[in-house]
Amino acid sequence: VDPQLAPQMLLLSITVALAFVAAPIPDATDAVVNETIVNAPVSDVWKAFTTKAGIESWMVGTGDVDLRIGGLMRTSYQKNADLNGDTSIHQQILSLDPERMFSYRTIKTPANFPFTQQIGSTWVAVYFEPIDATHTRVVARMLGYTSDPESQKMRAFFANGNKATVDSLVRRFSK
Repeated sequence: VDPQLAPQMLLLSITVALAFVAAPIPDATDAVVNETIVNAPVSDVWKAFTTKAGIESWMVGTGDVDLRIGGLMRTSYQKNADLNGDTSIHQQILSLDPERMFSYRTIKTPANFPFTQQIGSTWVAVYFEPIDATHTRVVARMLGYTSDPESQKMRAFFANGNKATVDSLVRRFSK
């Protein structure tokens, strides 16, 4: 390193370090966590989350799933909606371990969604644990919230919404 550049590099290093310290850090303990037992084998519950027929059977009016890392789950609560239109939601798959876990983040919200700025800092991890041949524990963790007031409003929104979603999954398999 050029000795004349050393002071500038040191200043740059300090600036970068301070930026990380000053940035709001999500509090992992502030996750929205929903846990339930589903009356179905893990393979059936996995399909309910990761296939078009599955998500349309309990979660959304219209949807499709490209089940791969980087793939999209495109959904709308409206039946026969345009999956690229104003009512659609796009979630990008971040990781997956078939029949055990997958995670995703929302990259497109419906036009009327109130937290478009905050949603990009969150992600969801869904865990599937076979209890026995006919029961599966599902744990969904939505993480990435900060202490920012708008992030906390969004957290309250999803605390109610995600519970309703998990309850719908239980009803789907209680038939």
